[in-house]
Parts: sequence; C-alpha cells; structure tokens
Amino acid sequence: MHDDRSITEHRLRRVLKERIKPAVHSGSVPLALARWDAPGEPVPVAQGLAAAYEPCAAGEPWGPAWGTTWFKVTGTVPAGWAGRTVEAVLDLGFDRMMPGFQCEGLVHRADGSEVKALNPYNDWVRVADRAEGGERVEWYVEAASNPVLVEHTATYEGDRRTSGDQPLYRIARMDLAVFETEVWELVQDLEVLHDLMTQLDTKDARRYEILRAVDAALDAVDLGDVPGTAAAARTCLAGVLAAPAHASAHRISAVGHAHIDSAWLWPLRETVRKVARTSSNMVGLMDEHPEFVFAMSQAQQLDWIKTYRPELFERIKKKIADGQFVPVGGMWVESDTNMVGGEAMVRQFLYGKKFFMDEFGIETRNVWLPDSFGYTAALPQIVKLSGSTWFLTQKICWSQVNKFPHHTFWWEGIDGTRVFTHFPPVDTYNSDLGGAQLAHAARNYQEKGRGSRSLVPFGWGDGGGGPTREHLARAKRQRNLEGSPRVEVERPDAFFEKAHAEYADAPVWAGELYLELHRGTYTSQAKTKQGNRHSESLLREAELWAATAAVRVPGYAYPYEDLERIWKTVLLHQFHDILPGSSIAWVHREARETYRSVREELQGITLAAQTALAGEGGQALVFNCAPHARRGIPAGGAGVPAGAGQPVTVEERHGGGHVLANGRLLVEIDGRGLVVSAYDLEAGREAVAPGGAANLLQIHPDFPNMWDAWDIDAFYRNKVTDLVALDAMEVTESGPSAVTVRVTRSFGSSTAVQSLTLRCGAKTLDIVTDVDWHETEKFLKAAFPLDVKAERSASETQFGHVYRATHTNTSWEAAKFEICAHRWIHAEEPGWGVTLLNESTYGHDVTRDMRADGGQTTTIRLSLLRAPRYPDPETDQGAHTLRFALAPGAGIGDAVREGHALNLPERVVNGAGPVAPLLAVDNDAVVVEAVKLAEDRGGDVIVRLYESRGGRAEAALAPGFPVTAAVESDLLERPLPGDAVATPSPDGTVALRLRPFQIVTVRLRRA
Repeated sequence: MHDDRSITEHRLRRVLKERIKPAVHSGSVPLALARWDAPGEPVPVAQGLAAAYEPCAAGEPWGPAWGTTWFKVTGTVPAGWAGRTVEAVLDLGFDRMMPGFQCEGLVHRADGSEVKALNPYNDWVRVADRAEGGERVEWYVEAASNPVLVEHTATYEGDRRTSGDQPLYRIARMDLAVFETEVWELVQDLEVLHDLMTQLDTKDARRYEILRAVDAALDAVDLGDVPGTAAAARTCLAGVLAAPAHASAHRISAVGHAHIDSAWLWPLRETVRKVARTSSNMVGLMDEHPEFVFAMSQAQQLDWIKTYRPELFERIKKKIADGQFVPVGGMWVESDTNMVGGEAMVRQFLYGKKFFMDEFGIETRNVWLPDSFGYTAALPQIVKLSGSTWFLTQKICWSQVNKFPHHTFWWEGIDGTRVFTHFPPVDTYNSDLGGAQLAHAARNYQEKGRGSRSLVPFGWGDGGGGPTREHLARAKRQRNLEGSPRVEVERPDAFFEKAHAEYADAPVWAGELYLELHRGTYTSQAKTKQGNRHSESLLREAELWAATAAVRVPGYAYPYEDLERIWKTVLLHQFHDILPGSSIAWVHREARETYRSVREELQGITLAAQTALAGEGGQALVFNCAPHARRGIPAGGAGVPAGAGQPVTVEERHGGGHVLANGRLLVEIDGRGLVVSAYDLEAGREAVAPGGAANLLQIHPDFPNMWDAWDIDAFYRNKVTDLVALDAMEVTESGPSAVTVRVTRSFGSSTAVQSLTLRCGAKTLDIVTDVDWHETEKFLKAAFPLDVKAERSASETQFGHVYRATHTNTSWEAAKFEICAHRWIHAEEPGWGVTLLNESTYGHDVTRDMRADGGQTTTIRLSLLRAPRYPDPETDQGAHTLRFALAPGAGIGDAVREGHALNLPERVVNGAGPVAPLLAVDNDAVVVEAVKLAEDRGGDVIVRLYESRGGRAEAALAPGFPVTAAVESDLLERPLPGDAVATPSPDGTVALRLRPFQIVTVRLRRA
C-alpha cells in the first residue's frame, strides 16, 4: 500500500480549520452594540449598568491599557430559528494564542447577575437550547483591556501611571448564531483522533485504522453543507472511537483547574476580576456537566469572590457541597516557599485551612503548589502539622540541568517528616487534554512497573477562562480509547488515595526541591523582600507584646481582628510572583505602599502594648523581642541593659585605614575601606583568608537568556568588577560603646555608603550599606572570602537550616550556584566557623578555592541588588538600605541567636520598671518562634517552638502566669492525637523533648 499518510493528515487539518470549525455557528445576525468607557479604575456593576452608553459597531477600536469598557449588546432571535440551539458569539478581539494574557470580559444580565466570562477559547453565550422566535437578548459586558505583556521586553505598560492611552483591541464579532451541535461534536471527534493518530508510531496499525476512518469521514462531509452531513461523517468515526484502551494503558486523573496568579502581569485588583470571570464559567459548566470536577486553590481568591461577588460565592458554595467545585491546597495563597519565614508559612496554612473550614465545612487534605520556584525542605513537617496528607508540585519540570528522578515519591523534610508527593508527568498545570500532552504524560511517567497513574490539571489559566466544554469532550472520548491513556475526570483526593494505595513504598527524596531556574528571584525587587522580612518581624513583636499585655494588664484588649487582617495582607504579598520580584511595576509599587502601612500599624500595636506593660514612669526600659537574652534582658522581657564588656577602641592602621578592637574581635580596615582582618581574639583565629578582602562589593553583567527578573545564568560570573575605588573614609563614631567607620564609593551611575560598626561586647561586625542604585542589567554582590575549610554551608530556612555542598562534584551541586538563606549562612570546619548575617537579603552564593599555602578559601557572597528590565524596567532603581553582619568564631547556635538579634531590634519605652517575660525556655537550642493568643478567642496562649541546631533537645517551658494544662497542638491549634495534654509540674514548668528541627506548638490553658 502506498503511504499517503501525510496527505490525509494535511487534508484533515485544512478542512477542520477552513470548513468544519467555521460551520459550528451558522446563520449569524449582528447584535446591536453600545459602549461606555469607565473613567479610571473599574466601577461597581450597578454603576456600569446605569451608565450612558453610546452606539458603536464591530470593527471599532476600544480599550487603552488597564481600562474598562462596558458594552451593551441587544438583539432578537429570528423567527426562523425557532426550535434551534442559539448562541451569541462575542469576540472582543481575542488572540487565541494567548489565553489569559490579554483582554477579557464578564457578561451580566440587566439585573447585575453574572452570566459567564468571555475568553479567547470561550467567546460564546448560550441564548437557548430550543429558541423561540422573537426572543429578546440584552446583556452587558464588562470588558477589561489588559495589555499583552508576555514578550519579555522592557515596557512601561506594566503600570497605569506610565502606560499609553491608545486603544489596544478591536471588536471582532458581536452576533447571534445557530449552534450546530452535530458539527461541534464532529470537530471534537476529529481533533481527538488527529492528536491521537499523530502520537502513534508510524508502524502502529492503530494509526492507519484511524487514518482510514478519518479519510472516509472527510469524504462524507459536503463542504458546501457541513451541518447537513456532519452526522454521516461521525458515523464513519464511530468504530475507531469505540475501540477500548489496552489493559496496561496509563491512567490519568484529570482535574479541572485554572491556575490564576494572584498578581503577575496584572495588578491585584485585576486578579479579583479574573477569578470572578473564571469561577462564573466553572459553575456554569458544572450545571451542564455534572461529571465535571474543578479544583481551586488559594483561599484569598475565594475570599475575594465572597467580598466582591457574593451572588457568585453562593453558587460556588452549592457546587462545593455537591462535590464538583473542590477547594485544594489549604494555603492562603500559592506562596513562595524559599523566602517566606517559618511562622508566616504556618499562617499560610492556618488562615487558608481555617477559611475553607469556616466557609465550606471542609478540611483540605492536599497541598497544591504547582508553580512556586522551588520548595523548602522545611515544608513536609509544616504540611503534616497542618493536618494535610499529600503534596503536589509541577514546576520542578522546568529545571535546566537535571531531570528529577521521580513522579510519585515520599518527600522527606529536614526533621525526617515524610509527605506523599506527586509531580505530574504531563509537565504542565494548564493541560488542554490533547493527545500530545497525554501521550507525553504516559511516556514521561517514571514509575512504570510500580505505579500506573498520574494527575493532569486541565484548563486555561491566568484568566484564560478555565476548562471548557471542549476539554470535557476530549476527556469523554479518551476515557477508554485504544492508543490513549485512560482518562477519568475526578477529584484530586481520589487520585492521591489510589496512587498511595498502589505505590505506598514509593522512593524517598530527602531535602529541598531545588528549582534549577529562576534563581534571580531570591534578589529581584529588594524593597518587596525587605518589606516582607520587616513585616514578619513586626508581626512577631506585635503578637508577643499584645499577648503579654492581654494576660498581664487588666482591660487591655488583644487586637485579634487587626492582627488577622494584617497577617492576611502579608500572606497575600508572599504570592510566588510578588515576593520573588517577578511582577509588573504596578504590583511592586503597591506592595511598597502596603508594607509602609503595615509597618505603621504594627508599630502602633506594639507601642500600645509595651506602654501598657511598662506603666507610668520615667525609667528607660529596653524591650527584647528576640528569643534569646541579650545585654542581660531576658527573651520577651524588658529592663535596663547590663554592662557590655570592654570599651571599643580605634587606631590608625599602618599603611592606611583603621584597626577596631573590643576585646573579642580585632578588625582591620585597609586604606581601600575593605576588611582585611577579622580576628577572633578568644579563639586566636583569623576569619579573612590570607590576601583576601572582605565586604568587597562586586558587580557583574546580568543579562540572562530569557526570564529577566526571574533568572541569573551561571555565565554572569565570567565577568566581575571589584568596587575598590574609594571616594572617602572617615570614623564617624569612636567609642567607648561603638566605633563606626564610614566608607563611600562611586561606580557607574551609583554610589554606596557603608558604615562598619564594632560594638562593645559584640562578636559581630555590623555593616549598613546605603546604595543609590541606578544601574541597568547589573548584579551587585558583597563578597567575604573566609579562611575556613568548609565541605558544606548551612543556610537558615524555616524552623532550622539546610546544608549544601561547597563543591561541584556532580551536576546537581553545580546547578546550585545561587542559593537561598534566611537570616544567616554559615561555614565551618570542626571546632570553628564563621556566619554571615542579614536583615533582608535572601540570595547567596558559596564557592571554594585552594590557595598556594595549601589552605582553602570559602567565599560567601550576598546578592544585594539586581536591575532587570522585564517585567518592571525600573526594578530596584533608587535608594536602598541593606544591613548585614560578619560573625567570626560563630557556631550554629550563635548564628541562630545573632540572626534573630539583627532582625529583631530592641525598643525603648519609658515606664515604671522591668517587665517580666510572659514565658521562658531554659535551653537556647529551643527557639520560641511565636507567642500569641488562640485563634478561637478563648484567651489561651499559643507558643510555637522549634529545635534550632539539628540535634535532640530537652527544655523546660516556664509560663509566667497560672496554667491548668499544656496541650500539644497542630498548626491550627487543635490537640494532636495521643497523649498531647500535659499538666504542668508543681513549679509550673512544662517539660519538652524535641527531635532535631522538630516544631512544637503548645496551647497553654490559663487558670
């Protein structure tokens, strides 16, 4: 037989595109059209409906960037269409190649209720299944003219303040038409068979069976009368569509989904509308297809619907009760997990799961994080303590270097906790359920022979409208189809239950799920990251002192509602395109403004509580919020600092510069303003490598291959400029309590002023760097070459730390050329180490070099600032204040203590006398992460602690108030199963035993 395969396949593609698909809607008549352009920001629905509309027509331009245009569409169903299925086709000027990244619309009835959304693959509205002639149509379309910002080029369209005012779109079509059901079904048949056929091997007989059936179907179609011949064509395809799948076919659990970034190439206010549009489509699709299941994560997005679209929220609640609309994830937003602090990660689950329970009476069991940029090794324990069972991710498939070896596995965290995890082999969270993607999932699945199933999230995301009737048609046809994986639309929990039952002994992956991509997100948008870190610290302070005042001060009211509202604001801004710095300028401008408001409000709450605790008096009391005592003031208490040790001295250094000393450290700053010695006087060890200079600012070119704000590629290291030119150096403070040397440098179009301070009694050199940054596509680092032979570095993460190799023996280690650390990063050899502390910096790199003297130099560098041009061309431009510190002779325990001290500054309030801590812990290895009152408003005190050094620890928790019981609880403050209730000992203490990095939440019942 001659091979005419390519001819038939080409014929199919052309006939589908040019004849059959256009025939789905026939006999169209235009609708009357009028418009109103809303001034400024979006208006309430009632205002849009009541506006003064002016006539317009298809073909007219509309919509400047970020504008809203309301269209009124009216018309009458022709009498000759009686009994036919009628739809309106409302095309705002869509580009079908970019669903979710352009204009969108939401159709309303005259009473303001929503009908459905308009998107590139969902531009129809059903008028009637069986129309009556003369039926009147009247709708109002709220159309958003969001600019297309996916070209990865610098643009000022990313902020309304700098965007243009020219129309971006042109109305393409506003018609009534007959919906030809049989033609639509034929389209679905042919598309599924085409996709399946082209995935089969050219030697597979099944491919040719489909080919011949398609050929016959195309022969049966009269191109001049597609509606009249569609049924005959479908008959030709019935046989190949009925052939059942092989018994060993891969099994796919298809879950409807619409991944909607809570902010990214659009501002937060537009996401509010995106989730309403998509959700309205989903509940409508559920009405028509009772088998359809849709999973939606992010409690914040459902809360927006509750607030701004209460009528839609009630429809969603009914579908949740029916089991079709499935909340997943259990987090407030799909947050970043690399940079979010430990307590903030807890609150993502606390407020996310609490919302789902309060609003819908359900507890989510899975954690749904397909798109975050890597996953902290602390997460498994947090997941389990939140009451969740399973974890899903997708983004690891984006790694540039190493292919992750599993798709279903147990993920083990830093404390040993394991969580059953799935990584869908379809390699997308926006599947179209087409044959190519399903075949890829089956081929790519790495558990063959042990497991047989995977999960596929399907639907258009980011405002593309979610799953469509076409997706469901593909799922139906591929449920049991020879040559295809078996597809079943079902809830995520159903998949996880089956996968776990089938593969309970899945392999184990221990440690972080590091994404070998998007490493620049540890640094981009420094002020957003600084706002997050400061807000986390301020929330800790506010809760601690407010809880202390609520217990100690009669009449003081704990600000439950204010703290919860602020927490949710901070959690929202931890979304994985806000905190990582990968959103448009509008998003980060608003984030900076929000963080300023958060700071002011939290400082007010803290001051009010501290003032109430201090009482009336003129004594200056220092409040210590850190979890360790300092300067004689206990953790969580206030008083007068004790003496700090030897006075600090400063002398001229031979050859230029200055020598600072305080009896514990001796620091030499040379004539270039660089730290050439940081000598640990107590251990007799030098921290700075021979011939090296620490606190060396370095600048690199920064032009990654694609994702500007997201990525740094390893080749950035090929070229580096050391910033050693000195403008000025002077001693600005000269003891006895502290000595400060200020160093000023100019480079490019920028300046950096660094203040290096050694304090009385301290074993850290504090460095404050004020940078006026005006570079483009540059990367600023601060280097610290250390005389330490370290095989690995330790980086603080949530509730502990992770170790990473300093060598590059394998591609896995080499790929981690940029890493994330929270408050500190540490390098040591047995018996002695050095820590680099920071107040708001997350990106670091660690390298090792062997010297001629046989010693090893371990260089730690902080990533301070970047200057990518997409998606925000002004990223990081302007003034910054960055704080970090060098701590020679520090162990892990010192790093933990000093990291908290740097991030939790003391506060001074005048009062009557010392304030005793609300509680105390007698082992510095056990860190108090949070002290607050219980969420149920019952007045119990919640204490969250963790073991911080990676070893076992015993500690006594001593409440400073009468307690009747101590209940070990989960993160939602519910008693853990088993013997979780402990009665305090006669002296009031509670005995604790913690395994390495264990998180313990204790609920103290007040007498």
